[in-house]
Amino acid sequence: MISKILFILSFTIFTFSFAQEKKNEKPKFNQELATSLGADQYGMKPYTIVMLTTGTAKIEDKTKMGSLMKGHMENIGRLANEGKIVVAGPFLEKNKENYRGMFIFNTKSKEEAEQWVKTDPAVQAGVFSYEVFPWYGSAALPLYLKHHDEISKENP
Repeated sequence: MISKILFILSFTIFTFSFAQEKKNEKPKFNQELATSLGADQYGMKPYTIVMLTTGTAKIEDKTKMGSLMKGHMENIGRLANEGKIVVAGPFLEKNKENYRGMFIFNTKSKEEAEQWVKTDPAVQAGVFSYEVFPWYGSAALPLYLKHHDEISKENP
């Protein structure tokens, strides 16, 4: 019985140590992928972050606000499908800067990102305002989007 337990324990330790070794192995560099994503030698690239802030418009009409938010979400989807937005989402807590949400745009051009954010109906109506910042992150960031639909049951 003890030899059986020792065997199982040894096998388990071997399995975990093998899995850890595999986990620690650096994946082989893929030049084709790096080039297709616009990666530099560090696997990074410039993006532009747009922070949505509370705008000046106070819209009390719930139907109008619902329509603006629907257009906001549709615009995000369109920009994502076009490869312009790689990350978008709201902040879950209020903050002193009045940041409401964030976009990471797949461009290093602040002007281009500003053109894209201005296509948002909620921005156009003044529900949201925005601030624009250059940012440097992993060139692989856009790859997560192709898996998002696989893990979401519903769209907001």
